[in-house]
Amino acid sequence: MYIVGEDVFLSRPLEGPLSAHIDSFGKWARDAGYTLYSRQRQILLGACFSRWLGRLRVRLGNINDRHVLRFLRFRARHVKICRGDEAALRHLIGYLRAQGVVPEKKTLAHQPTPVEQVVQDFESYLLKERVLAVPTVLNYVTSVRGFLTDRFGRGSVDLSRLCAADVVRFVERQARRLHVKRVKLLTTALRSFLHYLLYRGATFHDLAEAVPTVANWSMTSIPRGIAPDLTHRLLASINRDSAMGRRDYAILLLLARLGLRASEVAGLQLEDIDWDTGTLSLRRKGGHHSVLPLPAEVGAAIAAYLRHGRPQNNFCRGVFLRSRAPIKGFVGPVAITSIVKNNLARARINAPTKGAHQFRHGLATDMLRHGASLLEIGELLGHCSPETTRIYAKVDLNALRPLALPWPGGVR
Repeated sequence: MYIVGEDVFLSRPLEGPLSAHIDSFGKWARDAGYTLYSRQRQILLGACFSRWLGRLRVRLGNINDRHVLRFLRFRARHVKICRGDEAALRHLIGYLRAQGVVPEKKTLAHQPTPVEQVVQDFESYLLKERVLAVPTVLNYVTSVRGFLTDRFGRGSVDLSRLCAADVVRFVERQARRLHVKRVKLLTTALRSFLHYLLYRGATFHDLAEAVPTVANWSMTSIPRGIAPDLTHRLLASINRDSAMGRRDYAILLLLARLGLRASEVAGLQLEDIDWDTGTLSLRRKGGHHSVLPLPAEVGAAIAAYLRHGRPQNNFCRGVFLRSRAPIKGFVGPVAITSIVKNNLARARINAPTKGAHQFRHGLATDMLRHGASLLEIGELLGHCSPETTRIYAKVDLNALRPLALPWPGGVR
């Protein structure tokens, strides 16, 4: 018997060009949180793959993704291919690429079109100089790409030829087929782009003034916040005896007690928590930073997860990690939204929405009912403008009631 990765046993010695690296791959898979069964499967496949490469006399520096597909076709003629076999081999190839053992995947040199070149420059400006959030930038560049393609096609781009008629014509065509919210986003993106062109000196007139205004009254909706009793039920329903339960409980407390955005929770790093001063440092929307006091209840929940729930990981500094392999931090806010949705469904709570933002609305509404000012709410939620916080005045029914006009005819 031959031991690989300290706890996986093989009946045959390792052979082929990958034989010197499969043991370290097994240790990596263990540190990444894969179960023993999963690691056994990955190492066995890696050993067979290496042996097959050796028979074909494939050198280490020539291995690529095509060899994975060829090997699986060869293997299918002798044994049944399991569902995760291809993924397991790609994990091995990815690990070897990260170690510099196998060359990176070769990609054909892509020459950007004239439109794409302008879009890339604008994207860089938004990220580096405006410091906008990545989702916002993606929405902006999509709208601008459509505008430039509509005006110049795949040919050369002469930005000095843009005129007000081009802008109006494009917005009018898009407005006929898009929802009003999408049109508002489109016009916002175009104004930003046209201001950018004037700033760069690519145009001589501020064409942003030509962007039509979309008829859309601000703050027509009421914030849909989760009620305090539903938040209490949700938190009480979580099993904090499990590692996942401790993690989810801490995440939901951050949403409910501090009103954090899902992206702020997902991006929270270990160094963002100052345990000595009891504060939390946050990277806010738009590149802003703020420091909030860490409530004792929230701090205790995070500490319980860090001590008795967070998987060992020497490479990731994120506070909250995935509970399944590969163990790593959350990529973005979608993971936090999924945790909220799953816990609401498990607790059978009929909440206003299925997302994380309802806790933010719920906290603001509750603070307003208990006498907090809009300024205080805006500071806690990290709003850049008082106008953003003003929407919560619509849920302050006690303040609005004296403003209501009497119903004609009185009450019967």
